[in-house]
Amino acid sequence: MAGAGGEVPLDVAVRALEAVPAGVDGAQVTASRERSLVQRFARSEPTQATSVDDLSISVCVVRDGRTGSSATNRLDAESLAACARSAAAAAEAAARSGAPAAFPGFAKAAAARAHHGYDLDTARLDPRVGGEALSTAFARAAALGAEAHGVWTAAEVQTAIASSSGLATVDRVTDALMKVTATAPDGRSGLATRAAVATRELDAAEIAHRAAEKATFPGVPVRLPPGEYPVVLEPPAVADLVDWLGRLAFSGLAYAEDRSALCGRLGTRVASPAINLSDSPRYRGTLPRAFDAEGVPKAPLPLIQDGVAHRVVHDTRSSALLGTTSTGHALAAGGAGLPPAPMNLVLVGGGAADELELCAGIERGLYVTRLWYTNPVRPRETLLTGVTRDGTFLIEDGRITRPLVDMRMTDSVLGILGRVQALGGRSVLVGDDHWYGRRFASGVVCPPLRAGAVRFTA
Repeated sequence: MAGAGGEVPLDVAVRALEAVPAGVDGAQVTASRERSLVQRFARSEPTQATSVDDLSISVCVVRDGRTGSSATNRLDAESLAACARSAAAAAEAAARSGAPAAFPGFAKAAAARAHHGYDLDTARLDPRVGGEALSTAFARAAALGAEAHGVWTAAEVQTAIASSSGLATVDRVTDALMKVTATAPDGRSGLATRAAVATRELDAAEIAHRAAEKATFPGVPVRLPPGEYPVVLEPPAVADLVDWLGRLAFSGLAYAEDRSALCGRLGTRVASPAINLSDSPRYRGTLPRAFDAEGVPKAPLPLIQDGVAHRVVHDTRSSALLGTTSTGHALAAGGAGLPPAPMNLVLVGGGAADELELCAGIERGLYVTRLWYTNPVRPRETLLTGVTRDGTFLIEDGRITRPLVDMRMTDSVLGILGRVQALGGRSVLVGDDHWYGRRFASGVVCPPLRAGAVRFTA
C-alpha cells in the first residue's frame, strides 16, 4: 500500500535504515502511515472535522547498550539521512554519559500471525458515514430532550518495521470510535461510547439514546456522605481501572525495578476468584495488532486467572533486566521513554444479564458510568483517585432511583477487584479517544461489574 505521496512504508523504512551511519551496534526504523477522519460535535451541531494522511519515520539506534531516537515526516533522501544521523548522535551521547547499559539489541526476524483487525469498508474513510452517524445521534438525543456532544472517528494505520537484525514486517489495522456526552437543559450529563475495528459496528442511535437517558433521568440529584458503598460500574469505569492496573502492576519494567504491585505476589491471589484478565491481541472484540513497537510478534498472555496473578509483560529492555524474553509489549523501540504495557486487555464476563441485574443485589449504593481524571496516589498499591461523571445514580433496594451528585473515589484497583461480587455477561470494547503524535488506537474489553465497599472520600 502506498503512503502519502505514493510512498510505500516498508520501502521508506528500508531506505532510512540504509542511511544509518556505520559504526553503531544496531538500528530499527518504523514507518507509520496514518489515514484518519475525525468529526467533533457540540450542542448537536458539527464543530470540527479533520482529515489526516501522513507517513512518519522513527529511527532508533543502539550504541553500547544505550539508545537514541529521532523522527521525521520528510521522506526525501537527505531528510531520512539527517534523521538517521540525529538518532546515531543521540545514541553516541548516551553512551558517553555513562548511563547504565540496558538494551541488548533488536529482535531477530520472526513471523507474526494474521489477525482480524483490518476492515476494508472502514479503510475507505468515507466522511458521509460519520456525517450520518452525527445526524442520527442528534435526532436521538433531541427525542429525549437532550443535546449531543462528542466525537466520531475512523482510521487506517499501516506500520512497517525494518531493522539491522534482519526484520522487515508490515501490519495494517483499522479502528473506529464514537463517544456521545448528552446534556439536559438543567446541565446534567450522560455518557455512552463504543469502539470497534469497523465503523458499521458503531450504532449511533443506541449510543446517543443511552447517553441521553442518563442525562434526562428524572429527579433532583442527591448527595451521599463520604464512606464505603457497594457499586455497579459500567464498562467505561471498569476499563479505566483495568487500564491503570495494566500500567501500574503489569509493566515488566516496574516489576524489575521493584515498583510493581505484583512484586513478590506472582502466583498468589490478588483479586476475586471471579477475575480473569488477559492481554489478548487477537481476541475478536479488541483492536488487534500483529507485533509490538520492536517487531516482536504478539500472542495471548494470561495475567490474572481465577484471581491469581500469573505474569507481567515485557519489552526487550525490561526482559533483559530479568534474564527473560520479550512478551511483545514494547510501546517504543528500545524502550525509549515508554515502559511496556498490555494494550489488548480483556476481562472475562460473568453470569449477570446486564447492569440492572447487577443492581438487584444492592440495598444502598452507587451506579457509576465512568471515572474522570483518575490519577495514581500510591502506584505500588494501585491506589487511584478519580471523580464519577456523566451518569452517577443512587441504587436503593436493588433499583436505580435518583441521580447523584458526583463523588470522588479513592481506592485500590486490586482492592476493588478483590471485592467483585458479580460480572455482567456482555463485554464491550471501551476505546481510548485521546491520540498524541502517531495514532495508536487501543482499548479494554470488559463487562460491567458489581463490587462491595468501594471508598468515596468526598
